[in-house]
Amino acid sequence: MSSSTLIVLAVAALAYIVFVVLAMKMTDKKKNASRRNMISDRGVSYANMSSGQDKKNEAQLRSKLNEKSKNNIAKKLKNANAAVNKDGLNPKSIRYMLIQAGLETPLYKYWIYSLFCGAVFFGMATLFGLSQIVVYLLTFTGFLGVPRFILKMKVKRRQKKFLSEMPDCLEGMVRLLKSGMPISEAIAMVSREYTGPIGEEITRVYEAQRVGDTLPEAVQGMAFRVPLPEVKMFSTAITIQVQTGSSLSEVLQNLANVIRQRFRLRRKVQSLSAEAKISAMIIGALPVTVMGGMAVISPEYISVLWNTDQGRMLLYGCLAWMGIGCLVMREMINFKI
Repeated sequence: MSSSTLIVLAVAALAYIVFVVLAMKMTDKKKNASRRNMISDRGVSYANMSSGQDKKNEAQLRSKLNEKSKNNIAKKLKNANAAVNKDGLNPKSIRYMLIQAGLETPLYKYWIYSLFCGAVFFGMATLFGLSQIVVYLLTFTGFLGVPRFILKMKVKRRQKKFLSEMPDCLEGMVRLLKSGMPISEAIAMVSREYTGPIGEEITRVYEAQRVGDTLPEAVQGMAFRVPLPEVKMFSTAITIQVQTGSSLSEVLQNLANVIRQRFRLRRKVQSLSAEAKISAMIIGALPVTVMGGMAVISPEYISVLWNTDQGRMLLYGCLAWMGIGCLVMREMINFKI
């Protein structure tokens, strides 16, 4: 094996290691940010919930929530949050991601699809005559990376659709509660009116009540399947209402307002960062566009990149650094709310 080939393999391996390290750091950073947002959102939600009550309700609430009942509620909430994950699933496991995506696919089918994807990547890499180490890296990426990435995209798409319909669903429940309907019947009517992820989850909550689960247990199961801060606030509000008997309609109305304000702020951030995102896309696509244009206009000139050892080494190095640059730009323009 020539020295140039060894250099190419070393550059490719180094680029892959850097990519994996950056991906792990990005995942940890997003997890910590989501935890901080969840804590702050709960504080804002509780403040809004309490500020919307009139003096009469506040007096009744203070009379019921003495020191002993507060301790009991805190203990029950702690036990409920600890019992949400009944199966002991790892939050990053494939099985839990399948649950979040709303898929009933068995775990072995996921690995069959992953094996097929890895075989496709292996065949394409071999067909193009790439080096052995590159073939192995692409096969590994196709087996473990691509299916997991697609599954994450499905989870995000489902959660986004769920959250977009959640304020309307809560307001529908508020109107039913104000008309004198009990919470169980309000959930049943809402489950029949809505489709998609929100309809599926509300239907599961209603069916869980029918088989004997209490309302807090049913909504905590929904918070486990859809681990969003807004859903966890909804679960906490239902649990507190069952324990204290407070006005659930006002709590749900305030929660719907909080979700709409978060949507408004998120859209504002997206509009402010649109220019930076478009600039990053142009910068990332420019080298590929120029390379494609040169391949059409002067193929003899650009073919040096893949017909010679030095050209392939430069091409692999450019791909590695372009990937790292795209990750850096993505982190610079990825604002979290």
